[in-house]
Amino acid sequence: MIIETELTLMEDSSRLSEYWETGIYRFENSKVVFMDPVRVLNRSYTRFRVSPSGYYTRFFDSKPETKLSSTSKKRKRKQEKPYSLNERERAADQRHQQVKPMLLKALECLAVDTDLLATMRDLRTDFCSLKELLPVSDNDEPCFVDLGRVWQAPLYEITLNFPYPRKDSVVFCCLGSSLDQCRDQRIIPVFNNLVVNETCEDVEAELLNMKYLLPRQSCFYMSDLGQIRNLIPAESDYGFNLIVIDPPWENASASQKLLYPTLPNRYFLSLPIKQLTHTNGALVGLWVTNREKLRIFVEKELFPAWGVNYAASFYWLKVKADGSLVSDIDLFHHKPYECLLLGYCHQEGTNVRPNSSLRTVEQDKVIISIPGDYSRKPPIGELLLEHVPGPKPARCLELFAREMMGGWTSWGNEPVHFQNLRYFKER
Repeated sequence: MIIETELTLMEDSSRLSEYWETGIYRFENSKVVFMDPVRVLNRSYTRFRVSPSGYYTRFFDSKPETKLSSTSKKRKRKQEKPYSLNERERAADQRHQQVKPMLLKALECLAVDTDLLATMRDLRTDFCSLKELLPVSDNDEPCFVDLGRVWQAPLYEITLNFPYPRKDSVVFCCLGSSLDQCRDQRIIPVFNNLVVNETCEDVEAELLNMKYLLPRQSCFYMSDLGQIRNLIPAESDYGFNLIVIDPPWENASASQKLLYPTLPNRYFLSLPIKQLTHTNGALVGLWVTNREKLRIFVEKELFPAWGVNYAASFYWLKVKADGSLVSDIDLFHHKPYECLLLGYCHQEGTNVRPNSSLRTVEQDKVIISIPGDYSRKPPIGELLLEHVPGPKPARCLELFAREMMGGWTSWGNEPVHFQNLRYFKER
């Protein structure tokens, strides 16, 4: 009994040590993982770190509940009317009831892990050894969606300031020159152009008097949907074998439309997923909401149009810093979880041999994390790599991206939104 207890303590310590290093905590004998997105993202940077206080802007401070007056309670009761679910809403509720026990069991795994819970309360605390950068007002940041639509868009340029001269650089350092004078600089168009940081260091960039940060070995292509075909490689051997998509699904909510523009669902049928896919195929991950109309559209129209065969579903369970759910699990329109639909896509006419080393995608895996800003998804790429076909390292692409990761290509009309230097801290 003593030996078993010691082994359990060692395993717990090992999992916690791995979590400190990677940002991913794997619960024992379970398909549940906890993720600290800040630690995961920080592995893409060498000279900077993602600011925890800049990432975790919600769900840490408990707000006191506002008490309704007796008159407002009476008014609310008068307005309430019995409501019967329509056919789609009943189907959505049935789907919810099927996954609810699994999600509550995942939440229980977190609730009994006191060591992990203790660390969650401090996730927003910035490291004292890091130097705080000057804060920037949201009003000062340019709207890339609007800028990309004006006729001057091709004239906008981004300046990449490399920390040292690149191998292919024509910059020469004279004896006695300072390090700043020896640094290499590249000025290139920012819209409808592939902006690349091929170095193993994070690179500072300047755009419209604002500073941004590009992670190591990353690139982005900022354009509207009409230009996405420029990403299609000339040869499929240079295609992508992991594609993650977070579309701005159409939504009737006026508040959501103020945060970012949405598109009608039919627009996403034109995404050239098959043409972007590597010769050996690709694992495709699609973030979806809990609306039944959307799920039917994906299953009946979108995946078939893309040539994607459904494989599994992952669930992102959103919690607060104290381990409780961000909202009631049965709340009809704002459930505390989202779904990632996974499937495989293959090039037409290719005869791909099954990869014996490829692990089958687990059904119903649950990823628990504290959400960042609205619509910002956790960086789930590492959890998918073992299921990705084709050569290693994987060629990874995120569509409708609003931030970047090392080793990834990011496409969208604002892929550098969360790359603003105000979200980072310097070593």
